Amino acid sequence: MSKRRAFITGITGQDGSYLAEHLLALGYEVHGLVRRVATQYREPRLDRIVPILARVTLHPGSVENYASLIRVLSLEKFDEIYHLAAQSFVAESFDDGFATMSVNVMGTHHLLAAVRQLQPQCRVYFAGTSEMFGKVSEAPQRETTSFHPRSPYGISKVAGFELMRNYREAYGMFCATGILFNHESPRRGEEFVTRKITRAVAKISGGEASELVLGNLDAKRDWGHARDYVEAMHLILTHTEAKDFVVATGVSHSVRQFCELAFAHVGLDYRKFVRTDAKFERPSEVATLVGDASLARTVLGWQAKTDLRTLIAEMVDADLALVRGTAGGTANGIPQKAS
Repeated sequence: MSKRRAFITGITGQDGSYLAEHLLALGYEVHGLVRRVATQYREPRLDRIVPILARVTLHPGSVENYASLIRVLSLEKFDEIYHLAAQSFVAESFDDGFATMSVNVMGTHHLLAAVRQLQPQCRVYFAGTSEMFGKVSEAPQRETTSFHPRSPYGISKVAGFELMRNYREAYGMFCATGILFNHESPRRGEEFVTRKITRAVAKISGGEASELVLGNLDAKRDWGHARDYVEAMHLILTHTEAKDFVVATGVSHSVRQFCELAFAHVGLDYRKFVRTDAKFERPSEVATLVGDASLARTVLGWQAKTDLRTLIAEMVDADLALVRGTAGGTANGIPQKAS
């Protein structure tokens, strides 16, 4: 029996790297889309997938370039496509909304059009986000909750979600969206608030920094581990029916609580080191997000395995190793350099 073949856009990101590892463990043949420059200058663009580079096939291209997607899909036949590539930093979407829309909306449309033209039987997963809910109409948020995005990023993801639904209903394609609430790991980019916190904790603990400046400490999010959430992606795409699912822990915590737990992990009181600055707050804030993953639990048999305290401990420990340069400075087996 031949291996199932999966194609991941955004394979070099946090989610893409965990998903590639998960699919390889399940016996898949894994392919990924990477920008051409990443194939020429490997570090740091491919850092997250260094341990599995010899086991995956990388294709140069971009979701913004329709021709490059046509080329890959003309050369290779896939059973499953996981569309994770996106401009996913909310703050950046306010600074450059045009680029966010180009990558997240047109990139999704390019991929769907290419799949419909060349491999319409291939199953397609789209990475949705809790930011689609934005100014929430109910709590917790579930699959039937209305969308009211409060950022260009959230708007772009709602557009992508509607493109997926349209291709599913108009053309009968297997298009499914995972509406994933915040999920973190040691592989999270340093521009995101969770990694900004754990990185600062490591530096302050090591005497390399004296303070951490953040925006709104009272914003609440439903945080899980990316390693758990990629398992949900696979379950969504291999379900008997193309459906959209909320993926969440069902518990929300404030940024303040995240700080408290992170600093406490190294025996410090966050109140002595954290200060706020309004310049780090969003133009339109999303106060509280918390998901109801009951459908994923009952239909897919999925539930989050990692609680917030465990997640934070793993992130802080990885950043401590990076700052100290111990064990080669690795995060979950991924070679890193201290900076």
